[in-house]
Amino acid sequence: MPTPPLSLPRFILPRAASLAQGGAALLWLPQAALLAWAVQAMLDGASWRAALLPAAGVLLLGVLRAGCEAWGARRMYAAAREHLSNLRAQVAQALARRSPLDRQRAQSGQAASVIAEQAEAIVPYLVRYKPARWKVMLVPLVILAVVTPLSWIAALILLIAAPLIPVFMALVGMGAQAASRAQMVEMGSMNAFLLDRLRGLATLRALDAVNATAERLDASSQSVRRRTMVVLRIAFLSSAVLELFSALGVAMVAAFIGFSLLGSINFGTWGRELNLGQGLFILLLAPAFFEPLRELAAVWHDKAAGEAGLAGLHDLATDGVSLPGAGVAAAAVSAAAMAVAPPPAVEIRELRFAHPGEAGVFDGFDLNVRAGEHVALLGASGAGKTTLLSLLAGLLPASGGEIRIGGVRLTDSTVNTLRQRMAWMGQRPHVFAASVSQNVTLGRVGVNAAHVTQALHLADLAAVAQAQPAVMLSDGGQGLSGGEAVRLALARVALHPHADLLLVDEPTAHLDSETAARVTDALLALAKGKTMIVATHDPVLAGRLQRTVHVDAQAQAQELSV
Repeated sequence: MPTPPLSLPRFILPRAASLAQGGAALLWLPQAALLAWAVQAMLDGASWRAALLPAAGVLLLGVLRAGCEAWGARRMYAAAREHLSNLRAQVAQALARRSPLDRQRAQSGQAASVIAEQAEAIVPYLVRYKPARWKVMLVPLVILAVVTPLSWIAALILLIAAPLIPVFMALVGMGAQAASRAQMVEMGSMNAFLLDRLRGLATLRALDAVNATAERLDASSQSVRRRTMVVLRIAFLSSAVLELFSALGVAMVAAFIGFSLLGSINFGTWGRELNLGQGLFILLLAPAFFEPLRELAAVWHDKAAGEAGLAGLHDLATDGVSLPGAGVAAAAVSAAAMAVAPPPAVEIRELRFAHPGEAGVFDGFDLNVRAGEHVALLGASGAGKTTLLSLLAGLLPASGGEIRIGGVRLTDSTVNTLRQRMAWMGQRPHVFAASVSQNVTLGRVGVNAAHVTQALHLADLAAVAQAQPAVMLSDGGQGLSGGEAVRLALARVALHPHADLLLVDEPTAHLDSETAARVTDALLALAKGKTMIVATHDPVLAGRLQRTVHVDAQAQAQELSV
């Protein structure tokens, strides 16, 4: 069953901050008027003292303008950070609702890159581009309304020059967004590749593939560099386009004002002559008319990068295979109740399952496992053994049929409660960069050092120097052998003594016969009095269990021995 697509919230500009930033840009109009008034007064014969009052007004308005800009920017930044935190939380929640076995789910390195790194580009987009666009919609219209009564020619020049800028910016912007998206995809792929190779560094060294991996990583980094340079070239091109048209617009207005004051042009001012104060006022407003557009060009790259970051978050939040029981609270079951409960029987009836877009794995599959029975699942690779364990653990949703554990049907409403009596041991147990004790407890509440020591003893790790509780392990378990890592996973199972359904996937894979025998002994000791289902290719392990079931290519259960 696919998860419903997540609708990420839209960012709403804070009203007060928007008004403060827009109003700050408009404060230049009275400043320009005061400057023009002062110059005209002195031209008319007034003393220099006549400029003191306009100068004080310009200073006060400048302080007010700076204060409004700073306050609006702080409010906008706080709102943008809060919005980004909400986006990250919702995307993380969407990923948590998807099955860890969803084949379309993004790799952990890529998802971490998008959420932690690429999503940061959203903040400049919201803080700088959104207010800049708001100013573009407000300031030029107000300036046009002020200039038009003085000179319709100057207003017409501004009006003709202004639309050319957004047209060319839009043409450049389409390429900028595509380039930014390609850069972020390439960066995410490189991060995913790097994380995967770091996890398998010991294997790479054993296969003498370190140099080949370094060459591929270098090629990937060069590809990121090239794509980054493409984005920067487009960003500089957008700025150049704006500078060209704004410079032409201001120059044409200046030429008109100059020739009008000289008397060479006698039209365009509604039949009146412009004086120096009026001409200076229009000339001071001309650069301010293009200033919001210049600011928009400066943050155009932020727009492309921010929209690419938003697209990356939307991709992570798309629908996929849902994790059964996601968002459903588990019913509380006391440890005392679990301690006295008998091990569960497992009943599978008419089970159907298929990965999205692939052929069915199960179609009418039946299997019964008696309470306390130890069953081995044998079959060729791809027959569905691991998938069956995942369905029993509630890690994948079945397409049809039913699964009952201890008589309780496995559904979205019961799976979280049923998981409390399960212990899962995957094919490749992950070792975290933490102490051995933390790797065993996995954050369980109420576990003390004595419990950890006992679990390590049951997993036959008490005599291993690298597996003592206080020893720090690196990510991937550097320093532990394959068998020791498997037994560390067994210690995790041992720390959950009330789990009476053990689901074990390939516990002896890639182990030598001696280590496999020790793992098998520890596993059987832990499974006493519990129901256990083991997927394996190991006939020796299968022979030590009570029953063996063969899962063929059509995912049908065939009992081989009892």
